Amino acid sequence: MNKLALSDDILLKVEKPARYIGHEVNAVIKNKDEVHVRFAMCFPDVYEIGMSHLGIQILYDMLNQYEDVWCERVYSPWVDLDQIMRQEKIPLFALESQDPIKNFDFLGITIQYEMCYTNILQVLDLAQIPLLAKDRSENDPIVIGGGPCTYNPEPIADFFDIFYIGEGETKYRELLDLYEQCKLEGISRQEFLKQAACIPGLYVPMFYQTLYHEDGTIASFGPTQEGLPSVIRKEIEMDMPGATYPMKPVVPYIKITQDRVVLEIQRGCIRGCRFCQAGQLYRPVRERDADLMKKYALEMLKNTGHEEISLSSLSSSDYSQLPELVDFLMDNCSRQHVNISLPSLRIDAFSLDVMSKVQDVRKSSLTFAPEAGSQRLRDVINKGLTEEVILNGAAMAFKGGWTRVKLYFMLGLPTETEDDIKGIAELSNKIAATFFDTVPKEERKNGKVQIVTSTSFFVPKPFTPFQWAGQSTKEEFLDKAYQTKHAITQQLNQKSIKYNWHEADTAVLEGVLARGDRRLGAVLLNAYQKGCVYDAWGEYFDNEKWESAFRDCGLDMKFYTRERALDEIFPWDFIDCGVTKDFFKREWLRALAQEVTPNCRKQCQGCGANRFGGGVCFEERQEAQKHEG
Repeated sequence: MNKLALSDDILLKVEKPARYIGHEVNAVIKNKDEVHVRFAMCFPDVYEIGMSHLGIQILYDMLNQYEDVWCERVYSPWVDLDQIMRQEKIPLFALESQDPIKNFDFLGITIQYEMCYTNILQVLDLAQIPLLAKDRSENDPIVIGGGPCTYNPEPIADFFDIFYIGEGETKYRELLDLYEQCKLEGISRQEFLKQAACIPGLYVPMFYQTLYHEDGTIASFGPTQEGLPSVIRKEIEMDMPGATYPMKPVVPYIKITQDRVVLEIQRGCIRGCRFCQAGQLYRPVRERDADLMKKYALEMLKNTGHEEISLSSLSSSDYSQLPELVDFLMDNCSRQHVNISLPSLRIDAFSLDVMSKVQDVRKSSLTFAPEAGSQRLRDVINKGLTEEVILNGAAMAFKGGWTRVKLYFMLGLPTETEDDIKGIAELSNKIAATFFDTVPKEERKNGKVQIVTSTSFFVPKPFTPFQWAGQSTKEEFLDKAYQTKHAITQQLNQKSIKYNWHEADTAVLEGVLARGDRRLGAVLLNAYQKGCVYDAWGEYFDNEKWESAFRDCGLDMKFYTRERALDEIFPWDFIDCGVTKDFFKREWLRALAQEVTPNCRKQCQGCGANRFGGGVCFEERQEAQKHEG
C-alpha cells in the first residue's frame, strides 16, 4: 500500500478521515510506470456527494479499461482539511496513488451544479495548478470539464483548457490518443489544444472570443483561429447495449449520499417540461435492455455487497420494460434481503402496487411533484399533470397505507400570479382532505396525515424554453414564500401541512451563473479570493461576498436575471445540444399562450433530436424491424 499523503496526526484532526485514504473496495490500482496517461477524475464537492455520482463511476471504469491509462479520483477536501493543506502547503492528491494532482497528465472535473464553481477554483488552488488556463505551463495537467454545466461553459471558460460537451463515452479514446502522439513528438501544449479543438464535441475556449454591444449583450462569438468549428455539437452515446457500465463500482468505507447499486435504465425524458434542462439535454430517450439490466443488477450486487438497488432515470415510469424488470428484481432481491428504490415514478396504480411490495409503508413517504399550484400554471410549464390525476394518486396511496406525502413546487415561474401561489396551499389542503375522505377513522394510523409542502425558487436554464424568461429578485422570491405560508395558514387542514422553502439568494446567484457570459470569470475569481467556497452548502454561502465581488468587477446581477429578447445572442448559442433554438422558441411562445405540448411518444414535435438516428424517435421503426426479423 502506498504511503498516505496525510500523516496520522492530520487524519486524527479532520472529520471523516476515510474521505482521504483511498483503497476502497473495487478501487483500481495500477503500476504508474506501466501507463502512458494519468488521469485524475474530480467531483468538486465533498467525498460523500462525489462518490454518489454515477457518471464518475462510468468514466472511471471506462478509462481504467484502457491499459495505457490510469484514472484515479479526487474530491474537494472538506473545510477542515482545506485549512490544514493551505497551512502545511500539502498539494491536493489522488486517492488511489496518493500522488499530487499537479503531476498528472489530465485533471477532469465534472460540473453538475453552478454553485460548485468556487470549489473548482479550490481544487485547482490546492493542487497548485494555476487558476487561469492562460497561466499554465507545459508541466501542468490539461484541465478538462464535463457535465451538464458545460452546456454554458462561458462563466468558467477562463479556468479550463478543454470542455467536453455531451456524454463521455464517445471521444475520450481519440483525445487520449492525440495526447500520447503529441507527447511522443514533443508537440507543445498550445498545439495539442489546437488539434484537440478539432475533435467533435470538444471546445477549447482560448481559441474563441466574444464581442459585445454597448448595452452588454453579445454582438458576436466565434473562433479566433482558422479551421476551428463555429458550432460545437454535443456527443451522445446511441449504442446503449454496447456502452460501458461499471460492474465493479467503487464501494466506500463510509456512508455516502447514495449508498446503493445504481442501475441506469434509460437516458432522456419524453415529457418536455419547459423548466427542465436535463429533459432537453439528454434527448432522444434511449432505453437500456431489460435483460441486460437484470444481468448487471446481479453482477453489481455480488461485486459490492450493497443492500439496496436503485433504478435511475429522469422518469422511471416511462421506461417501457419497467414491469418486467421490477418483477425480476423483486423475485431475486427479496431472496437476498436487498431493498429496491424507485425514484422518479409517477404515482399511478402500477407504481403504488410496486412500492407497496418493496417499501415498508410505515417508514416511507410518497413524493409528488406538481411543480405549480394551479392547472393554468401547470399548462404553462407543460407539466402534464391534472388535479384529478394528483388527487386520484393520493387517494390510491392513502388506501395503500401511506400517511406521509411530500409535495414539491416552484415559485417564480413565468406568468405566475397570486392565485397560482394560493393554489399551492389549496392543492396541499385538498390532498390532506382526500386522506380524511378516503381512510375510515378506525383505520387511520396515529389518526392523521402529514403533508410536507416544499417550494424551491425557479431558475431559468440554458437549452430550455424558459431560457428567455426573467428571474425574480431575492425580495420577490421571499415575498412569494411568505404568501404561500400565509395561504397555508388559511386552509381547513393547515395542521396537517408543514411548509419548507429554499434559500432565495442562492437561487438568484445560480440563475446568474447559469445564463452568464465570460465576464463572470472575473467575479468568480474575486469571490473565491474573498473566501467563497462550498457555496452549495447553506452554512458556508456568503451572499455579501458575492455582491461585493460583482461590485468590484463592475457587473450587475440584474443584467443576467432579466428577461431576454427573442433575437438576443446567448452565450451558449455556439453549442448544438441536438434540440433546435427554433423549437425552444416555439415552446416559449406556447408557454405564454398556456398551450400544452404532447409528450414524444404521443406526437413528435420536431425538436431536432431525431438527427441522431435512434431512441424514442425511431421506436416504431425499430419495433417493425424486430417483427420483420
